[in-house]
Amino acid sequence: MVAYPNPDGIDIHFAHVAGNDDIGDLWEAARTAEVKPGTIRVWVTRGKIEPVLDGEAGQYFHLPTVRAAADGGAKHRPADPAANSRGPHAHAA
Repeated sequence: MVAYPNPDGIDIHFAHVAGNDDIGDLWEAARTAEVKPGTIRVWVTRGKIEPVLDGEAGQYFHLPTVRAAADGGAKHRPADPAANSRGPHAHAA
């Protein structure tokens, strides 16, 4: 489950057709969130956001969703706290 889900695909499509510039590539998403592109990649990996399109041409993001994720700060908690790349935490005795 993504912490900041995108709107329905049809809504995004019609907004794009109407000339709405709410879709952007990785670099535009990073500029919108005022973070580095690597941070956007981390957010995708950790399930904070997801790309609208992901293919050979790269990833494209819904920029208002990226903005909401950035405004949410670093308080994101993954659905499974044990899903940590460093493995389970051991307490010192």
